[in-house]
Amino acid sequence: MLMIALLTGVVAEKTLDMVILDVSGVGYGLLVTNEDYGRLGGGDLAKVYIYEHIREQAHDLFGFLQQDTKSLFEQLLGVTGIGPKMALNVLNIGSAAAVRSAIASGDAKSIQKANGVGKRVAERIVVELKDKVGLAGVDLASTGLLQSDAALAQDEAVEALVALGYSPQDAAKALHTVRADLPTEERIRQALKKS
Repeated sequence: MLMIALLTGVVAEKTLDMVILDVSGVGYGLLVTNEDYGRLGGGDLAKVYIYEHIREQAHDLFGFLQQDTKSLFEQLLGVTGIGPKMALNVLNIGSAAAVRSAIASGDAKSIQKANGVGKRVAERIVVELKDKVGLAGVDLASTGLLQSDAALAQDEAVEALVALGYSPQDAAKALHTVRADLPTEERIRQALKKS
């Protein structure tokens, strides 16, 4: 399968929703993050990493100045219910580092600021990517989480509270004062009483 992975060319034009990159006389329309849109100026020579999304009715090219941002975009696509346009909207809430930080710290409210992303989708992004975003140097104790990522991911009581509508961090807080050696059902009951 032929796939475009990288384009190097001159920024020929910027429209409201895309950047047109002239590569040896061929203009490629690229959908880019707000951050990259601001960095690309008309006439600039740019090297852009490409994600191709081919459908029956469309062939979209998503461009990223940093390979790291493209990797985060692809991780977002791995979340159930997230398509390329929604993944791009999530990346538009801030820099790639800020988005990674929001996911790693369980900050679903920040992710909800993305156009078209509701509470459930934001929480799904946090739950599914929290351990995968590869954010180096994040002190989990300072993020407001009361348990480690691994413990949260394996705690059935936390999962049950999230299913009932709690955010992962609120579920962890609700269970913080409940004895961990109790059966899961009893821990959930006690957490619900205190909330």
